[in-house]
Amino acid sequence: MTRADTTPADVQKGLRTSLIAGSIGVFVHWFDWAIYAYLATTIAEIFFPSRDGSADLLSVFAVFAVAFFVRPLGSVLFGYIGDRYGRKITLSIVIISMAAGTLMLGLLPSYDSVGILAPVLLVVARVIQGLAAGGEFGSAAAFLAEYSPPKRRGFGCSWIEFGSVLGFLAASFVVFLLNVVLTDEQILAWGWRVPFLITVPLAFVGLYIRRRIEDTPEFLALERLETVSKQPVREVFRRNGKQFAQTVGIETFMNSTFYVVLVYLLTYQEEIVGLSSTDAALLSTIASLIAIALIPLSGHVSDRVGRKPVLNTAAVLLIVGAVPLFLLMQQGSLPAGLVSTFGLAAILAIILGTHASTVAELFPTRTRQSGLSMAYSVAGAFFAGTIPYISTYLIDRTGNDLVPAFILVVVGLVGFLTLRTMPETRGRELLHESDKHA
Repeated sequence: MTRADTTPADVQKGLRTSLIAGSIGVFVHWFDWAIYAYLATTIAEIFFPSRDGSADLLSVFAVFAVAFFVRPLGSVLFGYIGDRYGRKITLSIVIISMAAGTLMLGLLPSYDSVGILAPVLLVVARVIQGLAAGGEFGSAAAFLAEYSPPKRRGFGCSWIEFGSVLGFLAASFVVFLLNVVLTDEQILAWGWRVPFLITVPLAFVGLYIRRRIEDTPEFLALERLETVSKQPVREVFRRNGKQFAQTVGIETFMNSTFYVVLVYLLTYQEEIVGLSSTDAALLSTIASLIAIALIPLSGHVSDRVGRKPVLNTAAVLLIVGAVPLFLLMQQGSLPAGLVSTFGLAAILAIILGTHASTVAELFPTRTRQSGLSMAYSVAGAFFAGTIPYISTYLIDRTGNDLVPAFILVVVGLVGFLTLRTMPETRGRELLHESDKHA
């Protein structure tokens, strides 16, 4: 069934179903990843005990980065499955894999209990999660883009990041509650496990919903035309190399900003700015709320004015605003933290609401999931995943607390320059001419 063959009621029903299926899976995925980042200091004490707090924290963020480095392997695997056999199957597999890694992490013994085996098992759990994460974005983005009506595709795809930030919001709220309800000793003894373990039943809810959805009209059209690619990964590099490079640029722009604002910033505000853990968690919650409110609006605006104007606005704001916002944050007061966090979260939301539809429209249906998955994973592995580690290391070595701001300026330039090479894709037909011929 093509988009033209569906009635408005069919399209609307499919859009609602796809929004729920895509959002709940992404929510589960990012809730877990955010919990790990937010509990970085606690995890450092449990799995990497030493007398050097900076070394402990670097070890935790190094494990955080390891999960990113295995993402490309997962992206190749799940990209191939999605383009060869359909979007639906990968949506189910990745959420099962994520649940398995999360359950393992929540049950891990501490270093005091089993010695060096504890951090080794931690790495194994993160590798499982990293492989699953390699397929999450590509499958969800391809699925939502192909189910959304052309004139509402920006809005439809924005719900991917709505789900991801909602996961971060839930994670920051849980960490906030842990710090309020439990003592530091209780959190260190057993409280840190609770957020990971409650993720598992949520994952199975997501699996139930994803198994009930149908595949996308565009992929079903490929099957009807008998033009499904037999080697989608190879085809990406043979026919869609330019689109792949552009997507790496856009996803570096998005991912790097995402991890500075919603992952690293909480640790930065505790360790560098000197805020209490409760205040830092509160600011993280506020950042997530701001993003959640603005993400669908950003997607909607991109449906009206185009993808490039929206993303260019965010790039310029990042270039000129990152350093002033971090300088304000370093005043160390809660009001200064609120204003600076609001500014950074608003810029991030503009990017999050528009990036997925932009890159999904670049690829033909035959290679869309492979191209999106691999480009997203490359950007995460070599750029975003290393940002917490690089920021901590450079601050420790140089003594310059503005390192994260300088990183964001560079990231903004990457986004701006990448956009100059790209066409406007708003409203583009997703079943390209190349999809109609094997």
